[in-house]
Amino acid sequence: MQRRNQFTTGARSIGMSIGDAVFGKALASSERKKQALTVWTGVPVLGLDALASTGYGPEAALTVLGTVGIAGLRYFPIIVILVVVQLGLLCISYRQTAEAYPNGGGAYNVTKDNFGTHTALWAAVALLLDYLLNVAVGISAGIGAVVSAIPRLQPHTLMLCLIILATLAILN
Repeated sequence: MQRRNQFTTGARSIGMSIGDAVFGKALASSERKKQALTVWTGVPVLGLDALASTGYGPEAALTVLGTVGIAGLRYFPIIVILVVVQLGLLCISYRQTAEAYPNGGGAYNVTKDNFGTHTALWAAVALLLDYLLNVAVGISAGIGAVVSAIPRLQPHTLMLCLIILATLAILN
């Protein structure tokens, strides 16, 4: 019996060290307050999605519409109006969510409370795909800018993207 307890304790300590290596050391209660996101720290940390959309969206729209020539550009004002309407609806939705969930309401929690677990899992998957695409677009746009400044790197575009992705994964 005692041998089993020693093994279990040893396994737990090994598991904890692996967990610490993967996820980092657990925060003490006194440290949690210092690590909490405020408006000043949360917006830069969590605002990448909006920043990427506003940074790359208009360029992508013009690129697509530009392929059909001047005729395509006449649709740009309509697209801008639709995007502004969508952002307005998004703002209203966020305000309602913040009011209904004053302690924080992520997509999974809000969807689970209102539509059930199955739908909430789809919301979580959609967010993961959004984050994945956001990273892919950010890396490819950044490498695209570097390659346009240094054209001899053109043949190495994919490798540069993969190096940046691996670096981000390791840093995270």
